[in-house]
Amino acid sequence: MERTLRAGRLATFAYFALNGFLLGMWIVHIPAVEDRAGISHAVLGWLLLLLGAGAFAGMQVVGPLTDRLGARVVVPVSAALCSAAVVLPGLATNVWALGAALLALGLGNGCLDVSMNAHAVQVERGYRRPVMSAFHATFSLGGVLAALAGARTLSWGWSPAATLGGVALLGLAAAALSAPALLRPEPAAGTETAYGATPDEGAAPLGGGPAVRRRTPRRIWALAALAFMLMLCEGVANDWSVLHLRDVLEAPAATAALAYGAFSTAMTAGRLLADRVAARFGPVAILRYGATLAAGGLTVAALSPWTPSALLGWTLFGAGLSGCVPQLFSAAGHTDADAAGVNVSRVAGLGYLGMLAGPAVIGPLTRLVPLNITFFLPVAFCVVAVCAAGILRDPRPEPRTAETAVRV
Repeated sequence: MERTLRAGRLATFAYFALNGFLLGMWIVHIPAVEDRAGISHAVLGWLLLLLGAGAFAGMQVVGPLTDRLGARVVVPVSAALCSAAVVLPGLATNVWALGAALLALGLGNGCLDVSMNAHAVQVERGYRRPVMSAFHATFSLGGVLAALAGARTLSWGWSPAATLGGVALLGLAAAALSAPALLRPEPAAGTETAYGATPDEGAAPLGGGPAVRRRTPRRIWALAALAFMLMLCEGVANDWSVLHLRDVLEAPAATAALAYGAFSTAMTAGRLLADRVAARFGPVAILRYGATLAAGGLTVAALSPWTPSALLGWTLFGAGLSGCVPQLFSAAGHTDADAAGVNVSRVAGLGYLGMLAGPAVIGPLTRLVPLNITFFLPVAFCVVAVCAAGILRDPRPEPRTAETAVRV
């Protein structure tokens, strides 16, 4: 049993890293793809909405399928779909082909995102201790690897089609090789949820059997709302941190780039540490104090007149946010073991919309107030998360001891 669980955990790491790598390879080739398709930045901006729409649709479709068929079936298929789709933007030669390619890539990404998170919840349930944040850190590391690999292939003069085609083959191989280690669906009878609690009655059986259609619990929508706000905060850092240092503080371009680097590095490091902290102090503390640190860090960045202190603020912002969203995904999956896919899809779907909403919200606000002042909107969202952190408290807690925690 321990060997099976360990193998399932390693396979989950592989799929998270694969997802980050696939998306990262697409991102580093955006300029080349844009030139090949002969489109402007403005048109690309609109086409990227199709990527988001495809991801959101995939998340909503694959959630029920994961509950019905089991993550063991859905994750490899989703990974194969995402891997095959990553080559399509590299082949696009016009706006219509690129739009269809991004829709397909978004669909594959959404399917893989939800199904692998649902499997991560199943692994975490087996370990009876937090392990979710490390999976999300692996996703970030996959993106870093993609940036390094993509920079190298671009320096060699490889075309987007050739590079992304090779990435697609690599992804298909990784999806197939990791599939046998995925955990089998849990039995419906006597299934345990959040580290040992019994699920609600009337749950639909996982991995087969007639599904019982139920209304999504209010707790899930509350978690989804928090995911929307906190992932919007991440989107703000992704899209505006560099511009903040360059335009507001008039830092050189090379120095301004350090803002996103500081944020993403702190985010990755924080996620590598968050599981141990959550095991010691609980997910409520992770969200409450993490969001507090994030709010303080972004406030420092927004009000600082000096580049070094602004960089410190973006670093604290990333460190504070790092463990928050994984706790929301984990709580959604543990609310009902037999509806984990649907519940994760709700939280991930709204969270993804929040990520996309970051530039859409901040951009228009800059017409009314300076860019650094607009950052107080995500600061307010972090404060809301601090106040609502108690939603992560398990309604049916079971004490965890050293004897009940599986340490593999």
